[in-house]
Amino acid sequence: SCLWTGNISSYCIKFGMNTSKSETVKDHPLKPSRRSMPCLAQSQTHPQSLSKHSSFLQPNRVQPQPRPQPLSAGTSTATVDVVSERGRTFFSFRSLFQHWERKGSMGTSFEFAVRLFIFLIAIFSVFFFYLLQTDAMASSGLFFKDGKKRIDYILVYKKSSPQVEKRSTFEKNLRAEGLMLEREPAVTNSDIMFVKIHCPWETLCKYAERMNIRMPFRKKCYYTDWRSKTMGRNMRELKSWLPRNPMKLDKEALPDLEETDCYTAPFSRARIHHFTINNKDSFFSNSTRSRIVHHMLQRTKYEDGKSKMGINRLLNNGTYEAAFPPHEGSHKSRHPIKTHGAQNHRHLLYERWARWGMWYKYQPLDLIRRYFGEKIGLYFAWLGWYTGMLIPAALVGLFVFLYGLFTMDSSQVSKEICEANETIMCPMCERNCTLQKLNESCIYAKVTHLFDNGGTVFFAIFMAIWATVFLEFWKRRRAVLTYDWDLIDWEDEEEELRPQFEAKYSQVERVNPITGKPEPFQPFPDKLSRLMVSVSGIFFMISLVLTAVFAVVVYRLVAMEQFASFKWYFIKKYWQFATSGTGVCINFMIIMSLNVVYEKVAYLLTDLEHPRTESEWENSFALKMFLFQFVNLNSSIFYIAFFLGRFAGRPGKYNKLFNRWRLEECHPSGCLIDLCLQMGVIMVLKQMWNNFMELGYPLLQNWWSRRKMKRGGQLMEHKISLPQWEKDWNLQPMNLHGLMDEYLEMVLQFGFTTIFVAAFPLAPLLALLNNIIEIRLDAYKFVTQWRRPMPARATDIGIWYGILEGIGVLAVITNAFVIAITSDYIPRFVYAYKYGPCTDQGYRQEKCLKGYVNSSLSVFDLSELGMGYSGYCRYRDYRAPPWSSTPYEFTLQFWHVLAARLAFIIVFEHLVFGIKSFIAYLIPDMPKDLCDRMRREKYLVQEMMYEAELEHLQKERKKNGKQYHHEWP
Repeated sequence: SCLWTGNISSYCIKFGMNTSKSETVKDHPLKPSRRSMPCLAQSQTHPQSLSKHSSFLQPNRVQPQPRPQPLSAGTSTATVDVVSERGRTFFSFRSLFQHWERKGSMGTSFEFAVRLFIFLIAIFSVFFFYLLQTDAMASSGLFFKDGKKRIDYILVYKKSSPQVEKRSTFEKNLRAEGLMLEREPAVTNSDIMFVKIHCPWETLCKYAERMNIRMPFRKKCYYTDWRSKTMGRNMRELKSWLPRNPMKLDKEALPDLEETDCYTAPFSRARIHHFTINNKDSFFSNSTRSRIVHHMLQRTKYEDGKSKMGINRLLNNGTYEAAFPPHEGSHKSRHPIKTHGAQNHRHLLYERWARWGMWYKYQPLDLIRRYFGEKIGLYFAWLGWYTGMLIPAALVGLFVFLYGLFTMDSSQVSKEICEANETIMCPMCERNCTLQKLNESCIYAKVTHLFDNGGTVFFAIFMAIWATVFLEFWKRRRAVLTYDWDLIDWEDEEEELRPQFEAKYSQVERVNPITGKPEPFQPFPDKLSRLMVSVSGIFFMISLVLTAVFAVVVYRLVAMEQFASFKWYFIKKYWQFATSGTGVCINFMIIMSLNVVYEKVAYLLTDLEHPRTESEWENSFALKMFLFQFVNLNSSIFYIAFFLGRFAGRPGKYNKLFNRWRLEECHPSGCLIDLCLQMGVIMVLKQMWNNFMELGYPLLQNWWSRRKMKRGGQLMEHKISLPQWEKDWNLQPMNLHGLMDEYLEMVLQFGFTTIFVAAFPLAPLLALLNNIIEIRLDAYKFVTQWRRPMPARATDIGIWYGILEGIGVLAVITNAFVIAITSDYIPRFVYAYKYGPCTDQGYRQEKCLKGYVNSSLSVFDLSELGMGYSGYCRYRDYRAPPWSSTPYEFTLQFWHVLAARLAFIIVFEHLVFGIKSFIAYLIPDMPKDLCDRMRREKYLVQEMMYEAELEHLQKERKKNGKQYHHEWP
């Protein structure tokens, strides 16, 4: 007994823990084997610096190890000693007993009486403190009322719900599976009831073995350590001279992220002695506990029948309102984190990740993964990798833009346009347009040169190669993360069928080749017919998008006549800019309106297909949403890039829409300025709208829910502090389809960044600035505005990687066509080498483009218009003059330019695809040292498991008194 062998602190802990057996969490830590080393990554999942000054909120645990630092509410690994070291020395039972023996009897020593009196006071003080401690833990919202059992999951239902029998059966079966449940009414709503779920140690072990969860059993020791020993001194000396990277997070701020990785193996109760279990409460992390409980919730029946099981079905039929794991406490603290430490992992994530002041810091991916799970951790790892890779692309794009800015005044083409005082341009509309001089387009010509200059081709090739490098190096980064996060050998478990699929095809069954059990089956003819209907619906929606684009085109045709006759001189002078600007704004409003329709149609079409599992449903829905939104966002851009001004005709023979509206022409300086305007406005407005919907909308909803609670007056009148589960209930749930919206937004942005980057070199820079904000917005949203999602596991980003590869291929094709058709790069190139003053000199400079503008403009007789004009005007084309033998026919220069454009497209595509394939071949999907490390680890794991089993059997044999053998028994 600790009464006579221990000290006052151990006695107090034993005294306080003396409760009923059903409520006591037994803690007999299993000592690791002699060859095993402790693994800090799992045995202590929380940093040592978490709120050292709030230890009274944690349950007491008897530890056979030296006393660690206390943690606050929200952690699960705190070990609290109630009395200080000084008190422990003074109130030592051993010294008291020795004093008693020395004196001979109690009554012979006044000093002994005083010590005994103080000792009794200390016992009552500690007992009273323990009662207060239990109340504090219960009120913190992280434990049951007894203050010992940690809450692993929360179920929410309404008392007025009629599904009482299903809920009762479900909870009864949960208790039969080994879970502990406790009900708690809501503070702010009398109709809401919370069900708190705790998973005991025995149940955790049983399901960890069933789910093949890998747990640590020895600290890693790499065979390449000799290299680090020989090179470590030189590298340390070199690093000491280098300045500190300001983007790295301090290890003191995040001691949780130190190099403490371990060898892992699938958990087994029969071999539990292999694993490093220093503390049962912290052996399974909070995310692992929540994942185990979620696994049980999905497979527990609520009625008799094959498909009558799972929390998802109970949420769909209204039996429960919500199901979620609780947050680890508040994300804010009254005390600064630098002096008092973090209260919990949520607070630590907020201070070191979600705050705006951390915008330039690396993300704590390991901490994100531990709190939110591997699936969300991979999303933020991919987003951070994408943002980091945008830095070189943004710099090169900015250099191309600055090159155009610095050479804008020295450009020969801009000079000729600005100096063309005598060149009269033909009217660009039917009735209200007047004759203009070419030099009035001087500003447009200079702005066009910013995006259409000698660096355009180089930047297009660079971005095509960049996309390949980005994807190939992401494979390597993903391989490293899956290894570090112990996901190499993890395989997605067999998913349960969707209730809609089971209800539809319950009459037809076949044996599942994976599980060997009969399950509903969808016949191939039915699947094919539904797929054809879905594809028809997709084409119908795409045609709806094209109809909207056509409506915007008609608006531009009608608006240009109105703006050309506008009363305001500024609008009348820049009527083309006004037409393009208003057309872009209207197109953006149509895009945002159609997005709502697309989402509902995608739901209907995906449900019509009746996918077998939830992952199949999500992949099908994600593909449809990407197709719809991609066509919706880029259809107008494709029109401006490849169709605007291509079929307008010529003066005297213009093509008209419905024989009424004359088709729109390009500006005398080209159509590239319209394309840049379209991309810039849509990209900026779309990102602003997405950021508002991601953060502003949840903030407004949470503010409105808090306002409704304050109206009730309950919190203000009684000064009630809401428990954590009710605070989480008042937060917004995560999107229905998880990360689909987040990935979709970034993938569409990736398309904007790569597909038309030759026309808009600043797109990577805008994407980089947006992503820096996006990371902190998503972090703030996940940490503060959303309920804690279920920590799911994943090894990659799913279907989105294939979509990114498809965008990379499309980007090569579109950039080739933009350079060849939309920009004036090829006409200038042909003129410089075939028709300019440098034809026979074999080199190209700005002086070689002298006379290019005059060569690119054709002549038209104004008298043929019948509008009272006389003389000649110029227009953009390569046609013969009116006085030639074949007036207004295409000249030889036109065919030379056309041939050069087609040749450029073929050469550009083959060259870039060849470079992309060669780079993809050179970059392996997995680093070589990682491959060697994985092979070495598999070998060491087998050896260590063999040695650990041998040592265990030898100990058992020695313990039972049998003869000890050194060989395998």
